Amino acid sequence: MGARLEGKVAAITGAASGFGATAARLFVSEGCKVALGDIQQDAGAAIAAELGGSAVFVRCDVTSEDDIANLVDTAVRSFGRLDVMFNNAGIVGAVGPIDTTPAAEWRATLDILLNGVFYGVKHAARVMKAQGSGAIVSMSSTAGILGGLGPHTYTAAKHAVVGLTKSAGAELCRFGIRVNCISPAGMATPMVANVTTGDPAAIEETKKTLAANSPLKDRPGLAEDVANAALWLASDESGYTNGHTLTTDAGITTGSSPNPPAFDQYQPMIREAGRSGL
Repeated sequence: MGARLEGKVAAITGAASGFGATAARLFVSEGCKVALGDIQQDAGAAIAAELGGSAVFVRCDVTSEDDIANLVDTAVRSFGRLDVMFNNAGIVGAVGPIDTTPAAEWRATLDILLNGVFYGVKHAARVMKAQGSGAIVSMSSTAGILGGLGPHTYTAAKHAVVGLTKSAGAELCRFGIRVNCISPAGMATPMVANVTTGDPAAIEETKKTLAANSPLKDRPGLAEDVANAALWLASDESGYTNGHTLTTDAGITTGSSPNPPAFDQYQPMIREAGRSGL
């Protein structure tokens, strides 16, 4: 057990599985108290029971502003303050060609992936401004940086999270509040396992598939990678980092690939009019 979050209190949405559950366990191991929110009541309550007196669970549907306000208030009521808000809840959402995407599915996806983050930032700020400190961490994606990596609605929402991170960070910094986000690639989580294999429990199979396509040789992306990023952004170690998008993607968004880069073999320099060499 470490002490990187000793004395701090966090609220985590989507805390019953994947990144949220992994982060909850890691945060508690580092001295944090956590208020866990999710619509998966049995799974969320089980994690809270596992973490004992350091955790409390409340049902939280991130499309409901009242639910997120209640999660924040539960953290304060249970543990006295709120130092970290981790806006983690997410789904894949609407998929398919732009011309066949149902408007209702578009709106429902944005309600979870964007509006839920907005509510989390809003209500965390309500508490943190009075404290004069806090760290807000939200989930974006590599699809929030590049096009073509996710479905249209998912991509639009994740780009918006990056923008909201910058704008909220610019406003709240003067109150001692830092706002950052994480942009992972496809990681070995139940959501990605379901997309990859059709079975959200097939984590080991998903790891093998991700490892085979990773820029880093034989290294899949793990939920722990995102949890560790969230831990750093939540901790005082990132105390001068604000408005930042931290990638956990093995360099995919900066051009890394399992394949060799162009011009990976030496040849004399290429010059004008087909000439080469010095």
